[in-house]
Amino acid sequence: GRLRSFAVELEAGRAWGAYGSGELLHGRVQLELRGALRLRALEVCARGRAAVHWLESRSVGLNTIYRDYTAYQTFLDNRLKSVLPTDNGEVTVLQAGRHEFPFTFQLPETLATSFEGKHGSVRYWVKAKLHRPWSTVKKVKKEFTVIEPIDINTPALLAPQAGAKEKLARAWYCNRGQVSVTAKIDRKGYTPGEVIPIFAEIDNCTSRAVVPKAAIIQTQTFVARGTKKQKKSVVTSIVGDSIAAGKREVWHGRALKIPPVGPSILQCRIIQVEYSLKVCVDIPGTSKLLLELPLVIGTIPLHPFGSRTSSVSSQYSVNLEWLSTILEQPEAPPEYSTVVSSPEAEQSLAPPCRSELGSILEGPFFAYIQEFRFRPPPLYSEIDPNPPSDNIRPRCMTC
Repeated sequence: GRLRSFAVELEAGRAWGAYGSGELLHGRVQLELRGALRLRALEVCARGRAAVHWLESRSVGLNTIYRDYTAYQTFLDNRLKSVLPTDNGEVTVLQAGRHEFPFTFQLPETLATSFEGKHGSVRYWVKAKLHRPWSTVKKVKKEFTVIEPIDINTPALLAPQAGAKEKLARAWYCNRGQVSVTAKIDRKGYTPGEVIPIFAEIDNCTSRAVVPKAAIIQTQTFVARGTKKQKKSVVTSIVGDSIAAGKREVWHGRALKIPPVGPSILQCRIIQVEYSLKVCVDIPGTSKLLLELPLVIGTIPLHPFGSRTSSVSSQYSVNLEWLSTILEQPEAPPEYSTVVSSPEAEQSLAPPCRSELGSILEGPFFAYIQEFRFRPPPLYSEIDPNPPSDNIRPRCMTC
């Protein structure tokens, strides 16, 4: 009865109140005592693991046999034997009042995002154990969230995804025509809250109307004892207009917004969470036509080019040596005095102001080189700016 409260408090992580791989996990054990308390040790451990479990049954005669599928994968297992200020193996006496004992854990460089699924989970927690003489061990547990960063600003996740598929509609052994679909998205990686523009073309050559649809599908895969268990769910979807027989429908960037969902889990051996964009066409009298494009839901959104150079240039170097070959005093260009008047020439020589450059610098790549500041020659035109006069006698081509 001398122990009034026993708790573990953790400092918030750097991102979204959660922790990431390689971070330091700071916290403290809080004790509030009504009177003096004798302790042998105060042990603190940080653990994290993925667990998978499900049962499968089959009937054998009148009996039912159940088979258990269980698997574990450990990501974090750190332990501090004691966080008491004086740990000499003897009994420590704490006086009445409030006591705090700080601790720090180094998280590994490879972790999996926290997850709760139907047949498995990925969980992380800190547990404190209070060892007292001639008494049971008192335990307290505090869970925390881990979000493994996935940067979509990589060449693999910035690559466009496209596909095409076709299906022959049959009913009662009769050929009713063919339905084809072609779809494309601008990249593979997205983050929650972004809008996916879908470019698609659906060609209905059947004798019936068809309805196109698009949806984001989440696939949870659980692995145990060499067997896989999957659970698929629709995250969000849109329905297009009905396409009449013999007509064609074109989607010019049809918007599909990603709702708040968990990121993809790709680094776990027994649990995987994957996403895909499915474009399907409902065909009356036969099965659906399905076209699937892979997606990766990340945590680090798309950056402007200035911030993306660190991730992209790490794999693809850009050769800018040609800039050093530009002369400091370039050779004068040809005379354009007949084209550009003096006031226009002075205006073209002036570099653009910073306010004008603001919107330009937000683009993918821009470099203003002051030496290239002469106005180019006029555009080519089929119309003669100086047509011949009517008074001039045409020349005889035979003379």
